Amino acid sequence: MKRRKLRQPKVKKPAFKREELVGTVSMTREGYAFIEIPGQDNDIFVSAPKLRGALNGDTVKVVTTKAKGIGPDGKPKRIEGEVLFIIERSRLPHIGILQVTRSEAWVIMESRVMPYDIRIPIEDLDQWFPDTPDSPRDPKKISGLKVAAIVKDWPRRAMAPIGEIIDVLGVPGENDTEMHSILAEFGLPYRFEPNVEEAANAISTEITAAEISRRRDFREVTTFTIDPADAKDFDDAISYQVLPSGNVEIGVHIADVTHYVKPGSLIDKVAFERGTSVYLVDRTVPMLPEKLSNNLCSLRPQEDKLCFSAVFEMDEKGNVVNEWFGRTVINSNVRLNYEEAQQTIETGEGILATEILAVHKLAEILRAKRFKAGAINFERPEMKVQVDENGKPVGVYEKIGKEANWLIEEFMLLANRRVAQFIGKPKGRGAKVKTFVYRVHEDPNPEKIEALRKFVHLFGYNLPVGEMKAAPKKGKEKAAPEKKAATPKGLSKEGKNIAGALNALLGKVKGSPEENAIELMALRSMARARYTTDNYGHYGLAFDYYTHFTSPIRRYPDMMVHRLLAMYLDQEPSQNKDEYEGMCKHSSEREQIATDAERVSIKYKLVEFMQDKVGQIFDGSISGLTEWGMYVEIEPTKIEGMVPLREIHTDYFIFDEENYQLIGKGTGKRYTLGDKVKVRVVRASLEQKIIDYQLITD
Repeated sequence: MKRRKLRQPKVKKPAFKREELVGTVSMTREGYAFIEIPGQDNDIFVSAPKLRGALNGDTVKVVTTKAKGIGPDGKPKRIEGEVLFIIERSRLPHIGILQVTRSEAWVIMESRVMPYDIRIPIEDLDQWFPDTPDSPRDPKKISGLKVAAIVKDWPRRAMAPIGEIIDVLGVPGENDTEMHSILAEFGLPYRFEPNVEEAANAISTEITAAEISRRRDFREVTTFTIDPADAKDFDDAISYQVLPSGNVEIGVHIADVTHYVKPGSLIDKVAFERGTSVYLVDRTVPMLPEKLSNNLCSLRPQEDKLCFSAVFEMDEKGNVVNEWFGRTVINSNVRLNYEEAQQTIETGEGILATEILAVHKLAEILRAKRFKAGAINFERPEMKVQVDENGKPVGVYEKIGKEANWLIEEFMLLANRRVAQFIGKPKGRGAKVKTFVYRVHEDPNPEKIEALRKFVHLFGYNLPVGEMKAAPKKGKEKAAPEKKAATPKGLSKEGKNIAGALNALLGKVKGSPEENAIELMALRSMARARYTTDNYGHYGLAFDYYTHFTSPIRRYPDMMVHRLLAMYLDQEPSQNKDEYEGMCKHSSEREQIATDAERVSIKYKLVEFMQDKVGQIFDGSISGLTEWGMYVEIEPTKIEGMVPLREIHTDYFIFDEENYQLIGKGTGKRYTLGDKVKVRVVRASLEQKIIDYQLITD
C-alpha cells in the first residue's frame, strides 16, 4: 500500500529587522568591507558599490538590509548592509609607493586594506620635495620612495580619493623604512619631539635626603634584578630577608615613575597618548623618553633608586601573613640575567644562591596554588625571530620559559593581585569601594565554548561545561544584569567550572597529534583582557582581583594604578570613576594597536626569513581552515602560510564549517585542524606580507 509522505514543517526564518548603526570600516583589498559595530560579535558586510566612498578606519552610519543563511543557533550567518554616510574620515595613514610625473603624483597602495591608489595634488609635493627655478624637482629621483598618506576627500565623480603625504619613510626594502612603515600604518610614533626630550633631560637625577626620609629604606636589604640578557631597562627588583619570626619578607620593588612624571605634564600627556611601549622584532618604541626608562627609572645595581613597593611577609607554605604598600628607596646588590639565575636554580651555586633558591621555592608554591585554583595552563610554544645588527632575520627559535622566568612572573602576579585586592575588596559590610583600575579577563563567550565543545568532540574528547550565562557585550557592561558595575565578586562560578574542564582537557590532549589544534581553538575561545574600573576578575589567571602595577615604564595603566594607590594610602577620597573609565578604554585601545603592530612586524620578518626558502618542502600541520583555503604551520619554526583551495588540483574541496573540515567533492578526502601535511613554499611576498604554500599530495 502506498503511504502518504508526511509534510515536514517549514522552518520559519526569523523576521529581519532593518537597523541603523554606527561602526568602523574594516576594508579588504578586493574593495568590499565589514563594518565593525561596538558591542556586537557579528560584523556587517558591505559590498564595494554600497560603501559610498568609505575607506578603512572611517566611522560610518550603516543600515542593515538583509540577512543571509541561518546558522545552527538560529541566527543569521551573515548580515549585509550599506553605508548611509561617512561620519568621520580616519586619520590613520595609508602606506604606498610615490609615483611622480611633471603634472601628476600618486601614492600606489601596498596595503591589504586599501584597494584604491591616492592622488596627490602636484602642488602639495612642495612641502617634502621643493620645486624651485634654481633646484627643479626631479620626478625620477623621488618616484619609488615609500610614503605615508592620508585621504582628505573623495569627490563623488572622482575616480580616486585625493590625499596628502604626511611622512616620507625612505627607500623600500631598507629595514628602517619597513619598520617605520609599520609604525606609520598604525599611527604609532617612532621618535619623541624635541620638546619632550628636553623636558625629560630637565628632570633632576638627585635623590635628596628629604626624599629618602619620606620613604621606607631597603638599601641594606639584599635585593636583585633578573632580566633578559639584552635588557636595557630594569624596572622591577626583588628583595629578600628572613624575619625574627622565621617567616620571610619578599619585597617587589617597582621603579617609581610617577615620582618623576607628574599628572598633566608634557611627558605625562605623551605617555598617555602612547599608552604603552611597542615591541617590534628589531626595536622598542618606548612610552617614556630614554632619560627615564633607561636611566632614572632603571634599577641598576649599586645605585640608590626610588621605588613603589609591595612588601609581603610569607610563611613556608607561601601564605601572605602580612603586607605593606608604599614608596621606598633601594640599592640593588646585583643584576642577573635569566640564564644566570636558572643556572643557580639548577646547580644551587652562584651569586646570592641562598636568596635565589629560597625565593624560587616560594614561587613554585605560588604557581602550584594558582593552577590548582583554575588558572588556564596554555603551553603553546612562543616563537621568536632572531635578527642580526642590520635587522635581517637569521633564525626562528622557540622561547622556552624556565624556573627563573617563573620566579619573577609569580611575584609580579602576586603584587598585581594583592594591590588590586587591597583597594578593591570592601573593608566591611556596606563599605564603598574606591575607584580603581583593574586588568580584567572575563569569562569566555558561551557560543565560543559551545563551538569548542563540538570541535573537541570530533576528536573523541568531552568538555563538560554545563550551562553558561551569556557574556555581557563590550561597551554595555553597566546594563548587564548579571554583572553589576564595581562588583567585588570577581570570577563567576560558571567560569571557574569551565576553567577546570579546560585544564583537564589540555592535560588529556598533551602529546597527541591534535594537541596544537585543540589548544589553538581553546585560545580563540578566550575573551580579550582589558582595563576597566569595574572588577570582573581575571579568568585566565583565576584571580578575583587583578591589576597592572609592575611595569609603569612601559604601560600607562600602571602609572594610573601607582597614582591611585598613593592617593588612597594618603586617605584621599575616591577619584572620578567616569574619568578613569575613559582612560582605561583609551589604554585598552592603545594596547591593541601596539599588539597589532608587533604582529605585523613579526609577520614581515617571517616572510623575509622565508624568501630564500621558496621551493623547499617542509612538514607541517593544519592550523586553520576557511572557505578559501587552509593555513599550515611548518616545522620546526611554526611559520604559518596559506594553501589556497584553488591551487589544490586533485579535487574540488568544500569547507564544512560545522565540522571544521575541508571535504573533497569527488574523492571524499577530508582535511581537518591538526592534520599533518607536507607543503612546498611557493611565495613569500614582502609587499603583501603573505606566505603561500603548495600542498604536496601522494
